[in-house]
Parts: sequence; C-alpha cells; structure tokens
Amino acid sequence: MLPRTEILRYKKHIMLPQIGMEGQERIRAAKVLVVGAGGLGTVILSYLAAAGVGTIGILDFDQVEMDNLHRQILYGEQDVNRKKTEVAKASLQSKHANVSLICHEEKLERNNAVSIIEDYEIILDASDNFATRYLVNDTCVALDKPFVFGSVLNFQGQLAVFNHKGSKNLRDLFPTPPPSEDVPNCNENGVISTLPGIIGTMMAHEALKMMVDIPVLKNQFMLIDTLEMDVQKITF
Repeated sequence: MLPRTEILRYKKHIMLPQIGMEGQERIRAAKVLVVGAGGLGTVILSYLAAAGVGTIGILDFDQVEMDNLHRQILYGEQDVNRKKTEVAKASLQSKHANVSLICHEEKLERNNAVSIIEDYEIILDASDNFATRYLVNDTCVALDKPFVFGSVLNFQGQLAVFNHKGSKNLRDLFPTPPPSEDVPNCNENGVISTLPGIIGTMMAHEALKMMVDIPVLKNQFMLIDTLEMDVQKITF
C-alpha cells in the first residue's frame, strides 16, 4: 500500500484507469537503469523520478561541460567539471526524496555490462554512440531484459522499444553497426535544445507504460523530424 504522502503526490496517476493504485505501486516497485546522463538521460531521469519510480540507476562516466548546458537540464554553470552522476543524483534527490538513486560512475563495457544490467528490470539507452547501443542491446537480449532506445541529431529523433515480451531487438532491424566513416561525429554536429526533451520524454513515457502493462511500441521504429513536424513508423 502506498504511503498517504505518495497517494497525494501521485493522485493524477492514480486517477487514470490505466494506472490506478495498483499501477502506481508497480511504478514504485520498478527498477530501471538509464544509460547516459546527457541530453536524453537528464530528461528521462527527471520524468521517471517525478513519476515515482522506486529505484533508478544512473550510468555515466563523463563530467559536465559548458556546451552541455543548453540541453542537459539537470546541470548548471556551477556544475561544469563535476561528475554527471553526482550532480544528477543530488538534483533529483532534492526533489524526490522517496526515490532510490544508484550511481554507476563508469563506462559500460563488455566486462561489466552483465553485472550492472542484471540488477534492473527496464533499461533506457540514452547513450550517444553505436558501440554502447549495441552492447546494451546484446546484453539485454542475453538477460531477457526490455529496453527503450532513443537518439537525437540536429532536428531529428528516433525511438523504439526492443526485446519486450518477445518483440524484436536492435540487430533484427540493423544487424551490424554502420561503418565509422558514416557515423556523424557528435562534436561536429548540432542539436536543437528542445529535441532531447521531446525524445527523452517519449522514452520515459514508454518505460512507464511498460511498468503498468500498457501496450508499448512493438517492432516499430519511429523517425521524428521536428523541423517539418513529420513522424514516420517503420515496421520490422
């Protein structure tokens, strides 16, 4: 049973017939991992914590940089050169004391991926490189964990849910990573500040739906062009 303070806090969730008291209790019991605490990750973390997700892992090994600040909403000028995990946890904990936040200040690699990911139920991949994305995918497939995928560049975003209740995974859509020469360099390409907010919120939205057993994207890859406000779904 939820404490009275949480019933009051999440009453707008509880009022939804698709969530209700039981659904909010599921959200409270959920354990999720957010891989990457950058533009997408800070938005995902903010909304999952606000929704009352009980345990949230934050995985990132970077420090805050000045050019992060236009889109990475948990950080300010005073945080430049500080560890992202440290700042993100402090910022979220000050607003959501009932949420348990676990920091993984390390790079996700083959020698630690299983030991980190196995402790969580839902993985949200907010990383910014193909090596990490495919490592998340392969580890989730091996451990039978669902994960939410998202990416942003310029004015365009992508969204998918992989490996959920028998659905397909990233390699079913893209069997191998693209050649390195075809991959845009994040340091040489821009992104409008609002785009990670749009895609990150959608990623958190799919994760919450998963927690309360509402149908999510299945074998569909969404392409969102916010310059033309055009949305396409590729079924695979």
